[in-house]
Amino acid sequence: MASITRLLSMKEAEELCIRAATRCGANREMALSLARSAVAAEAEGMPSVGLAHFIDYLEALKAGRIKGDAEPEISRPAPAIILSDAHGGAAHTAFDRAFDDVAETAKQFGLSLFSQRGAYTCGALGYFAGRLAAEGVVSFAATNGPALLAGSGGKSRVYCTNPMAFAAPQAEGPPLLIDQASSATAFVSIRKAAAEGRALPEGWALDGDGNPTTDANAAVKGALLAFGGARGANIALMVEVLAAGLSGANWSLDAPSFTQGSESPGSGLFVLAIAPALFAPDFEERMKAQLQRLAGEHGVHVPGMGKGEARARAMREGISVPETVVTAIEACC
Repeated sequence: MASITRLLSMKEAEELCIRAATRCGANREMALSLARSAVAAEAEGMPSVGLAHFIDYLEALKAGRIKGDAEPEISRPAPAIILSDAHGGAAHTAFDRAFDDVAETAKQFGLSLFSQRGAYTCGALGYFAGRLAAEGVVSFAATNGPALLAGSGGKSRVYCTNPMAFAAPQAEGPPLLIDQASSATAFVSIRKAAAEGRALPEGWALDGDGNPTTDANAAVKGALLAFGGARGANIALMVEVLAAGLSGANWSLDAPSFTQGSESPGSGLFVLAIAPALFAPDFEERMKAQLQRLAGEHGVHVPGMGKGEARARAMREGISVPETVVTAIEACC
């Protein structure tokens, strides 16, 4: 039986989320930052990190895992480096404050770096990289969080899913946007499968005893596996160093849960921005031609094109959201 949905315009969805977040303790700036990121993910066809994940933000605000009145501390230790301490708030707030500075600094110096510690987990990481690409900037982002993923050769949780995102602009089209976890799947997918009673594919997870499992409930209590075995686990370690090591954020092993308790995970965020026009003035036209060649002549799936089309459609037609999700957010209003 098909689930009941409700059609909302992006503006309606954003306003609903802002009302709910402010009622749960977020200040206006934070509520707007969280709402925009969640609605963007929903519009781009990623409901697991869209409005359903926004409920996690609301619960974290109420429990204190996100400090709704946190004031991020932003500093500039060098001309092209922007540091932020979120002080237990949302990952999005300081990035939104520094966004114009990050983009303009990259265009002035060729590159800029945003590094943050002390935040709640950031949801769809591609949101950060994609926004910079929309400003004509190539970007790479990495983030960590509470340990969920087994390391190379290990059976216990040592890393978060440690995603990374890469975005590059093209002329007259949505940017190339790669957004993927170091794990074989995202933790929200495991949690959703457990709630729906679905089995997992082999190679996704271990149970609490460190044995391979296809039982989603056992996986929630165990550890996720990296994609590609040791290669994926090594990428997770690289992301850990960039996101937590450089920023001074909690290592994943030391990060409190993002679903339980009242402490912030204290996660890290790393965003590198590069101005391609300083290297090659015709970069965006070359990107367009290359992406068209890859897709047209060689049948390559180019990440980001589908998200761009979905977002444009959502802006015209609205987004269809499960009634249960809308009702849960409304309950917080």
